[in-house]
Amino acid sequence: MGKAIEIDWNIIENVIKQYSENREALLMIMQDISDIYNFVPPEVVPFLAKKLGIRESQVYSVATFYKTISLKPRGKYIVNVCTGTACHVRGAEKIMDALKQNLMIEEGQTTDDGIFSLAAVRCVGCCASGPVITVNHDTHGGLDRSKVLDVIEGYKKSAS
Repeated sequence: MGKAIEIDWNIIENVIKQYSENREALLMIMQDISDIYNFVPPEVVPFLAKKLGIRESQVYSVATFYKTISLKPRGKYIVNVCTGTACHVRGAEKIMDALKQNLMIEEGQTTDDGIFSLAAVRCVGCCASGPVITVNHDTHGGLDRSKVLDVIEGYKKSAS
């Protein structure tokens, strides 16, 4: 994943303008940038700070506090395994193990081809459907080891 990202500064500028350059919208701005690049490129941080009239440390605080934001490149598909109580008791650990084995990465890592990133999250709010994963903005519930691998295979086919 050593490929350099080409930042389109006009796009970044337009995202900031959508929120009227309001510093209170920092999280939403960073989420929009993350939706475009799958992460917030670190070189965008000083630009955001300057445009919003805040300190860079504030931008870093938001980036490191929220799991939806990353300063490191992530995969095209971000797979979040819910590990909240309901999913945990229904086998979230087995789901995570199956994904680690299939994708050959650990939690917090990205596959060498840059297609998948794997993370554990506390709750996605679909407790009755557990165990649950999200892949970007799609939610998949009622999973077991084989079902979750079928879901991942579908994304692998889409990526090729």
